[in-house]
Amino acid sequence: MVFGFGDKGIVKRDAHFPGRPVIDSYGNGGFRFADMSHRGSLLLLPSGVYGWEQTEEEPLTVASFERVFAETGIEFLIIGTGRQLRLIEPDVRSALKARGIASDPMGTGAALRTYNIMLAEERPVAAALIAV
Repeated sequence: MVFGFGDKGIVKRDAHFPGRPVIDSYGNGGFRFADMSHRGSLLLLPSGVYGWEQTEEEPLTVASFERVFAETGIEFLIIGTGRQLRLIEPDVRSALKARGIASDPMGTGAALRTYNIMLAEERPVAAALIAV
């Protein structure tokens, strides 16, 4: 969450960075991109970068990917599952497939490297990266 000032004082809103930056580094519970750092997990979508309330300890459910499902223009979702590879539950994989999105789970380090390459190739990719 990000805090900002509104006409009624401090307003809490979702963290969001418009654009599709390359992820420069990861570790210590977060990521660095666009000369900034973010603590916590990230969703890298066509509409921008969003903070994601997902940890390694929590199961990946269909609800975990609601923001992904709301996007258009994603053909491939790379899922960084943390320090180690975790398989994606069949219902999550089915929900992604029903929306025309192929998915590939892998450790977060491998996922962000793969995302950066696919982004450089201008492919219709998104990523869900759990912080390590």
